[in-house]
Amino acid sequence: MKSGDSSRKLPGDVAQMYDFSVLRQLRKREGLTIADLSTRSGVSPAVISKLERNQTSAELPTLFYLGRAFGMNATDLLMLAESRTTHRSRETQHQSGAFTFREIRYGNVRALLGIARAGGKVSNPEIHQDDLEVCWVLRGRIKVTLPHEQPVLRAGDGVQFDAILEHSYEVIEDCQILILHLKKGKRF
Repeated sequence: MKSGDSSRKLPGDVAQMYDFSVLRQLRKREGLTIADLSTRSGVSPAVISKLERNQTSAELPTLFYLGRAFGMNATDLLMLAESRTTHRSRETQHQSGAFTFREIRYGNVRALLGIARAGGKVSNPEIHQDDLEVCWVLRGRIKVTLPHEQPVLRAGDGVQFDAILEHSYEVIEDCQILILHLKKGKRF
């Protein structure tokens, strides 16, 4: 047994914040028994059983070993166990170049619904973090200029690229686009 087998009884308020029964779902999806998961992770069957029944919380080493058993890190496993409540956000609006955007933000994604008239451009979009950018054309046509290519997209087309690259949008035909900025995972 690894040192990660320590666990504690959950006080009521903490029990509502974390639901470790997600382990049972992960284990069953992989076709594993509790004994299989114990062998794979080094965490005792008793601790796994208590976690799956949400009768205890896991210490960081336990999360590390169980996460590795499922091919993820401890942070990913803890996020799955975190209370599954919705995160509400209210849209904001702003202008960038010729585009008018409605925007919703969350910690890991930024969604922008933009409209612009033919001939409009945005050549210096706001500085991005280390994100991936997806542009999906809902209506019209646009040209996306990237360092080594200039794809022309029409309704129904999309493109994904590293948002840190210099890029611009040129509206060929009145358009409506959906842009997503997705945070890159910082894995190791």
